[in-house]
Amino acid sequence: MNDSDFKYMKEAIAADVAELLTKDLDINIIKALNILYNSQTYSKLNDPDTGLYFQSSGYVYSFLKNELKTGNLG
Repeated sequence: MNDSDFKYMKEAIAADVAELLTKDLDINIIKALNILYNSQTYSKLNDPDTGLYFQSSGYVYSFLKNELKTGNLG
């Protein structure tokens, strides 16, 4: 996998997760992206060594929901 593929997969998941946040929390996309980009979950998604970019958006979102609920990834 090259850097371009990784970037595309990461951004596609981030877009999906941000959209899920807007629906679940009834917030706008700017707030959702701010939450996502400042999360530990996004840090993990941004690290190709974790393999999180290769998971489904729902799976990544479950990590973010847990992080928001507990304050950490668990």
